Amino acid sequence: MDLIFRLNILSLKQIRYLFNPLLYIMELIFATNNKHKVEEVQALLVPEYKIISLQQLHCTEDIPETAETLEGNALIKARYVYQRFGKSCFADDTGLEVEALNNAPGVYSARYAGDDKDMQANRTKLLREMEGVIHRNARFRTVVALIHKNSEYLFEGQVNGVITTIARGEGGFGYDPIFIADGMEMTFAELDLSIKNSISHRARAINKLVSFLHQLP
Repeated sequence: MDLIFRLNILSLKQIRYLFNPLLYIMELIFATNNKHKVEEVQALLVPEYKIISLQQLHCTEDIPETAETLEGNALIKARYVYQRFGKSCFADDTGLEVEALNNAPGVYSARYAGDDKDMQANRTKLLREMEGVIHRNARFRTVVALIHKNSEYLFEGQVNGVITTIARGEGGFGYDPIFIADGMEMTFAELDLSIKNSISHRARAINKLVSFLHQLP
């Protein structure tokens, strides 16, 4: 009876995986060379999904991110990889939006201090611009673009919080050391990865992606 109950709450894909795991592992290319992102996303995905990074495919190109929106950039990267390798893939783009800076850096988060994508410089610039600012509300937004069998899908995740006055923590990446999510006392860089993955913008977007994948035949 317990087994029947558990099977009833699983998707068809998950049930198939339980009975023949090797046959039903789905491979997905993650269109990034950022090892931190790969680690975060792999930790979020259940065993029936195997992530293939661009590094594993020996693809080291810096895919241009020329769109004016997170959605546009995620699609640019996913389309590039899908056209080149012909396999189901997904890409993400993330922006930090600070209310006091008119939602900057936003889509330009990775290049806020220059095209070399120096995150230390990006954080330093943002903290300098926020000196003396009392209203420090901000949010992270992640958009994931999936291309599967020539169809495109978008999934979004957000988390609200505040910008700190100094960088704190050695973990994470990007703007993690200067962002505290609502309800937390530590920055993303200070949180254990499992805790961060339970609340982060990327986790929320990836969880929507996983829910969608579970419904695929």
